[in-house]
Amino acid sequence: MKIYAGNLSYNVSDEDLRAAFAQFGTVDSADVIMDRTSGRSKGFGFVEMSDATEAKAAIEGLNGKDLDGRNLNVNEARPKTDRPQRSFTRY
Repeated sequence: MKIYAGNLSYNVSDEDLRAAFAQFGTVDSADVIMDRTSGRSKGFGFVEMSDATEAKAAIEGLNGKDLDGRNLNVNEARPKTDRPQRSFTRY
């Protein structure tokens, strides 16, 4: 199950995210999303846990809880949708 973790502090690393979720079970992956241009965190990330029961426990246990001074927003990730391609006009 893929889990969205939002309102992350810019100091939270992949390992910090993994450690927070590992309290509830086995974490398959934990990725903080980084801005390509600045190299800084975008303030959210995704965690994958293969056991649905553990994933639901993590969502319930971490949603609204403090991590590095920020209250997390944790829920089941929505499927990625195709966004329309941007068109740029060159002059």
